[in-house]
Amino acid sequence: MSRKNTTTWGRQFCPAHPNVPLVEDYRAGDTVCPECGLVVGDRVIDVGSEWRTFADDTGDDPSRVGAAENPLLSGDLTTTVQFTGKNYEMQRMANRISNSGNDRALVQAFGEIRLMASRLNASQGIIDRANKLFKDMTASKALRGRSTEANCAACLYIACNQEGATRTFKEICAACTVTKKQIGKSFKLILRVLNTSVDIIKTGDFMSRFCSNLDIGHKAQTVATAVARQAVDLDIVAGKVPVTVAAAAIYFTCLAMDIDKSAKDIGDVAGVAETTIKQTFRTMYPSKDKLFPADFEPKVNLDNIAAK
Repeated sequence: MSRKNTTTWGRQFCPAHPNVPLVEDYRAGDTVCPECGLVVGDRVIDVGSEWRTFADDTGDDPSRVGAAENPLLSGDLTTTVQFTGKNYEMQRMANRISNSGNDRALVQAFGEIRLMASRLNASQGIIDRANKLFKDMTASKALRGRSTEANCAACLYIACNQEGATRTFKEICAACTVTKKQIGKSFKLILRVLNTSVDIIKTGDFMSRFCSNLDIGHKAQTVATAVARQAVDLDIVAGKVPVTVAAAAIYFTCLAMDIDKSAKDIGDVAGVAETTIKQTFRTMYPSKDKLFPADFEPKVNLDNIAAK
């Protein structure tokens, strides 16, 4: 077999068959013309695995490189030996030796954040921001003596707010095992130490998610958003938390549009008690003529609406 290098502008081709796609022989490291067998190039770099694996489908394929380096960790380049079966203790000791104390704490915390985020259906961007917040707080050493889970939950709460996917404290509490009070303490500490802030929670932050989970349609969502905004602007629901106002506005809208959604259905989605939704609705009801948009045409007589 003859050997000849032919390259033009970085592109290899066979001089006898310039339009024929070349074939790469990874075993020999050659680039060959399939028509005449001319070796156009040699020493082709194999970017595949360095060895074959005979593991079943559940095993890991030992490839040339490992997982992507986490920029939030120290990034030490060390060799990790994997042990199986009865060598579990050796694996554990090897991991302890290869990872620094700070990195072990961060890896554990990142795992907690990812687990909570998966329960909240949070995006990777939220996870990354929460990890960065925890990393910064660890560097400041201000979290010492506090619950790691509470600190992770507080970082996740702030990350959700800053990424525009606001969650309530109740939703965060449902994704972990710590109390709202513990999360609140860590939350205030993080804001103070990192000199960061979160946007004021508004009723509109929850409307899209709540209406989507209730499957009540875009038109009802638009009306409910307007009702909640007017209730806040007119100071009708002073002292009520935004999530409660949002739930009550959705309930009011469903009654006006004759949508079959009870206060209990809405409360289950919003995390608000049924009685709280009805009480807020009764507070809003006397101002019904001011709350709905001017072009809104209710399907029932608003004067006859009563809480179900």
